[in-house]
Amino acid sequence: MSAAGRREQVGDAGIRLVARDGIRALTHLRVDAEADLPRGSTSYYARTRHDLLRLVVNRLSERSRDDAQIDVPAGMTRIEAADFLTRLVDRLARRPIDLTARTALVVELRDDAELRDVLTVDAPWRKRLATVCEQALASCAVAQAHKRVSDLVSLIDAMLMYRTCRVAQLSARTTLRAYFAGLG
Repeated sequence: MSAAGRREQVGDAGIRLVARDGIRALTHLRVDAEADLPRGSTSYYARTRHDLLRLVVNRLSERSRDDAQIDVPAGMTRIEAADFLTRLVDRLARRPIDLTARTALVVELRDDAELRDVLTVDAPWRKRLATVCEQALASCAVAQAHKRVSDLVSLIDAMLMYRTCRVAQLSARTTLRAYFAGLG
């Protein structure tokens, strides 16, 4: 296996560990065991805990890169836009292990701007989500769509977190339809 392939294997194992057992389970030895690698292998790719966190965060970002790649239809009504974005929420939620690990890591890394931002504001999927949201708003003729993007992205992100954490029953369709209905 190539070094890049082994790095992906280590990152994938780290993601599974964090999602299943929590952030404290992310140790070099536990990643070795989870990835079925010889003891000490993870240390070759990530010398320190921060290096290991960086490797896992970067791998998580890579895995989610294409999640928001979707074409936005032109000329939608607000209900159609809400339903379109509901389907996108369902698509983004299709990998609960990644979402669980992302949520745990965002909380753990709240004071580490470099790594936190890779999972949030600088995440490729989130940038693409912002573009899709702006296009959806513009498609249904929402005035000043560019000013509404941040709120809509945050709403979708919150719905994903609620779904991942199973905090409460939440209908993405109902929530998004109410959001679009309330736009001036």
